[in-house]
Amino acid sequence: MNEAKHKIGIFEKLGFLSFSVATNVLVSFKSNYYKYFLTSILLINPIAASNVVLIGTIWDIVNDPLVGVWAGNVRFKSGEKVRPWVLLSAFPVALGIILIFTDFHVSERWDIILAIVCFFFYELANTFRSIPSNGLGTLVSGDDEERKVVNSFKSLGVGLGAGIGGICIPFVIKMFGGLKDHSVINSSDSLAIFKTAVVVGVIMFVGSLIHYFTTKERIKEETVKEDRIGFIETYKMLFSCKSWVINMFYIMTYGIATALDTSAAVYFCSYVMNNSSLIAVIMGSYLLFTIIGSAIMPKIDKMLGRKKTMIFAALIQLVGKIPILINPYSIINNIINVAFAGIGLAAVFIIFHTNRNTISDIIALKNGRRLDTMVSTADNLASKIAEAFVDKLFLVSLAAAGFSAELSEQGLMQNQATQNVIIAMLGWVSCVAIIVMALISLVLDVQKEYRDVVADNSDNNLSQ
Repeated sequence: MNEAKHKIGIFEKLGFLSFSVATNVLVSFKSNYYKYFLTSILLINPIAASNVVLIGTIWDIVNDPLVGVWAGNVRFKSGEKVRPWVLLSAFPVALGIILIFTDFHVSERWDIILAIVCFFFYELANTFRSIPSNGLGTLVSGDDEERKVVNSFKSLGVGLGAGIGGICIPFVIKMFGGLKDHSVINSSDSLAIFKTAVVVGVIMFVGSLIHYFTTKERIKEETVKEDRIGFIETYKMLFSCKSWVINMFYIMTYGIATALDTSAAVYFCSYVMNNSSLIAVIMGSYLLFTIIGSAIMPKIDKMLGRKKTMIFAALIQLVGKIPILINPYSIINNIINVAFAGIGLAAVFIIFHTNRNTISDIIALKNGRRLDTMVSTADNLASKIAEAFVDKLFLVSLAAAGFSAELSEQGLMQNQATQNVIIAMLGWVSCVAIIVMALISLVLDVQKEYRDVVADNSDNNLSQ
């Protein structure tokens, strides 16, 4: 492999930042509002809404590995395998986010059918988007420190995107005529939500173009092998890397913790505090502290080492949960929660992406073939499963508690059981996910596996 220690220029770093911001505006909007759109705008029963998400996840389980293996065998005329997907996925992803937030004004049955069809299209497009989103950071340089810097820019983009999505979306909805004479988003805001989705789609498209034209794919196989790698052979290579398996579970717990905090925050503001606009205050705090986390975590990682930084990231998130476990109704306590979550999750994001970079190198050293597209799509599947798990758990729990969108339509508060479910998702359930993430940190040592593989290759070369 050509592992050139290339230094990444500022415009290329900003290209990664722009794509990460655009992606996470889209992800934040979808994660925060899609369940809400199904239950409170389309007025679909929470159980039926959870089934829409479940069917979509099953589709993802099918298409992600197939797309990953197929894309891994595609080589573009430029010799690249990852960067062109930035451009090719830009319009389909933008269109997909618009479609899943479209109210077709049909019966509930047709709402469910059309939601599934649009969800299928969006998730397939999103699978192709995930290839460069997760894999390109590995291929811009062989220098691990440069990769960490790139990942810190991507992490900053996560915070900026999530923060912009959280802070600005309520104001954009209002700008388009939503939230008039009512403080909680309801079915009368469907057109405003649709127009907001168009804005998010445009941001995604523009961010993709900036990223494509500012980035280069440098790490390539020195000997181009034309033979295709089959599905079974690909997975044998992946499972031969112990760190890949463990990192998948690490990403999954990260996804669960993030989805719980962001999704529950929207429901908390709407149905516990009875004011959708409060999400801007909470997500503004998340944005600020994610920026701080993205700035300081590379230094902490250098000082503590990757494993200790992973444990530190989990502990800081748990500390932030203490105030809302004591008094969940306090806005200040919720701001403290997202502040600590912003710092901790910025660290986790940088770490698992850096882990992914090293895992791609391990597989390449072991097999002589790079599987960057497959590593990225498989990890993306872990994130989607995590989000779908949270969606299913959340919506089924709300249904069991007696959630009713009609109450909000009438300006009435949800019952106490529904409020307790929302608070539990923000508090104790999220704590469990973070504790599991900390335990996984104890057994995940990507750097050790990399050193072992390098040593084995050196021994084999000497023996020959």
